[in-house]
Amino acid sequence: MERPAWAPRNIDISVPSVSRIYDYYLGGSYNFEVDREAARKAMEFMPGLPKIMQANRAFMRRAVRFAVGEGVTQFLDIGSGIPTFGNVHEVARAADPGARVVYVDHDPVAVAHSEAVLAGDEGTGVVAADLRKPQEILASSEVERLIDLNRPVALLLVAILHFVEDEDDPYGAVAELRDALPPGSMLVLTHASYEGIPLSEERAKGTVDVYEGIRNPLIMRSRDGIARFFEGYDMVEPGLVPMPLWRPDTAPEDDDRWAFSGFAGVGRTA
Repeated sequence: MERPAWAPRNIDISVPSVSRIYDYYLGGSYNFEVDREAARKAMEFMPGLPKIMQANRAFMRRAVRFAVGEGVTQFLDIGSGIPTFGNVHEVARAADPGARVVYVDHDPVAVAHSEAVLAGDEGTGVVAADLRKPQEILASSEVERLIDLNRPVALLLVAILHFVEDEDDPYGAVAELRDALPPGSMLVLTHASYEGIPLSEERAKGTVDVYEGIRNPLIMRSRDGIARFFEGYDMVEPGLVPMPLWRPDTAPEDDDRWAFSGFAGVGRTA
């Protein structure tokens, strides 16, 4: 397999990557045949996966605009993936030109692309780190440079927690980040769930098995299991809901039925 010029030398391009599969679902070009193959296999069971990813991005943009409207202009986006159109910094700056964003990912491709796209942009930073090690993120030079921990921060965990298994203590990691951020900070979160998917759990499990097969287990938590991530936060109206129902810009009934798979919510610390 020929290595494209944009692929970092240190990555194995014969192994699928969650962030490149996500890029493929969104119509991006930073993916390999091995990623497209895994994505197509997953879509055999859940053909609406691209619609779910689009709903994720649309919710993220609405939540970022909401945060800026509430006076929060610092963003820590963990599991940020490969930069695609309508990124956090673009959306935030359209609302407040002074907004600052730190992108965090553990995928070398996502990190390399983010660095290339954001080169020379003083108000953004990129950190190669893992959600499961919050202290490494918080102690990073980019967080220290860009994030003032005396002012509220919006923590974005969009479509990332369902890739963290219970034995890796995702609840502990989220709580650690919450405790490190000042009062008035926000948690912006989406998470996969069998609830809301317009087909049987048995059928949807075929997609879960594909991710299991590429050694990136997809953990489908219940609504109650997802709500636990918001412990210590006050939920912003309308609470934890299917993505199109969170402060929609357009009539939710116009959304594709697949967009209602899983949950989204925003919480704020007192």
